[in-house]
Amino acid sequence: MSNIRRQSIISSLIIYVGFAVGLLNTYFFTKQGLFTEAEYGLTTIFIAISTMMMAIASLAMPSFIFKFHPYYEDLLPPKKNDMITWALMVCTIGFVLVIVAGYIFKHLVIRKFGANSPELITYYQWIFPMGFGLTIYSVLEAYAWSKHASVLTTFLREVQWRIFTTVLIVLMMLNVIKDFDLFIKLYSFGYPFIAVALLVWLIYKKKIQFTFNISKVSRRYFKHIITLCAFFYGGTFIFTLSQVFDTFVIASVLENGLKLAGIFGFATVVTSIIQAPQRGIVAASITHLSKAWKDKNMPLLQKIYQRSSINQLLFACGVFLLIWMNYSDAINTFGIKPAYLDGAWVFFFLGLTRIVDMGTGVNAQIISTSTRWRFELMSGVILLIIMLPLTYVLTKRIGLNGPAIATLISVTIYNSIRIIFLWKNFKLFPFTIQSLQTVLLAVTCYFICWFAFKSIHGFPGMFGRSIAFILLYGTGAIVLKLSPDILPIIQVIKKRLGIAKK
Repeated sequence: MSNIRRQSIISSLIIYVGFAVGLLNTYFFTKQGLFTEAEYGLTTIFIAISTMMMAIASLAMPSFIFKFHPYYEDLLPPKKNDMITWALMVCTIGFVLVIVAGYIFKHLVIRKFGANSPELITYYQWIFPMGFGLTIYSVLEAYAWSKHASVLTTFLREVQWRIFTTVLIVLMMLNVIKDFDLFIKLYSFGYPFIAVALLVWLIYKKKIQFTFNISKVSRRYFKHIITLCAFFYGGTFIFTLSQVFDTFVIASVLENGLKLAGIFGFATVVTSIIQAPQRGIVAASITHLSKAWKDKNMPLLQKIYQRSSINQLLFACGVFLLIWMNYSDAINTFGIKPAYLDGAWVFFFLGLTRIVDMGTGVNAQIISTSTRWRFELMSGVILLIIMLPLTYVLTKRIGLNGPAIATLISVTIYNSIRIIFLWKNFKLFPFTIQSLQTVLLAVTCYFICWFAFKSIHGFPGMFGRSIAFILLYGTGAIVLKLSPDILPIIQVIKKRLGIAKK
């Protein structure tokens, strides 16, 4: 657990650096006088569509790497390991098919988005470079995770990609980039940039070799690989569609779709702060989960499951309430366009969704690395059956808040089903009494701080209520010993500061 904890902490810190850069970018996108809400919305939908392209084109190659890497690693010398070669070839072929489909169905995109989001049609072809870069990067990232290089991949995805965007924004502010037309075209090459950077690093460190000879492992497990990829392909597609469908519906159904997509995207970006530890924990634990299943080490699986649950729940509750109590004040104080206040309740419902998803631990990764990995597809189908119609109906009836409410309902049901599945089949359960104590502590601290500072606004109000909440919540977590990882982290910090007891 110490290795998982160390990598998770480092990755989380890197992610927060990335979020800091991302928030700076978001500030420039949303402040007065530089970008319109529709232009910001276009960058948001670029990401959503390229993510969907990646889910289609990757053909479950990341899942193939996660599941079978231990077998390739144990049974083959590095020069005969053909895993990454076939993974990259398959996803490249997959993206060629995406390009063909994109050309064939362009008329459908025009019909669905032309009226409410005409800018998307104008720059439609520029989404494909971004989608291809993200596809290649996702496969290389999965391979790097299996090589215990999760910290680097986290840096590239969370920090380097956002710095690339920052550079473009600064160049536009300096009038080097003359207009948004050139900006969005250069913006589409952000993911190809980090994909090339990761590939160069893997080659330089000699962590990757290419061979076109079919290995004995590929031959032996070929049928199993095809079966797994077929199931996980569907699951990945379903999960990704559930993540981006709300943006598609807003842009196509609501009047001024890209403007509202920008407001929704702003709330989503702020919500993503809550998720900082999640990627780090997943990246650090995936290899250990795969090995634990291979070794039939159920105590380790239960330990990782519960630790990931309480650590993420503790963090998610605290950060969500810290942001929620300052949401409106921050928009007004930092000169962000007032239109983005309309996304306050979007943030609220999406924030609750993040708490539910993170609080249930790494259940998706446990299922996907187990012998019952087919259930990942089944649960994903259930999620899609609930989410898609619910999102469409609530968006039509409620407007901007509809997709966020639909997501909360769907994800809650989705994770509940997976919790029940893991308990009934493997006796694995994420919650303890500390889970309930965490929620009660967070809510109590929130109301204390809200009542104490409700009449104080601007920087004094944000600073006062934030410090008070952090002190109360942090002290309560330590006193109640809500997570077994709290004291080791404190000891590490004391040691680094030179104040640990000898």
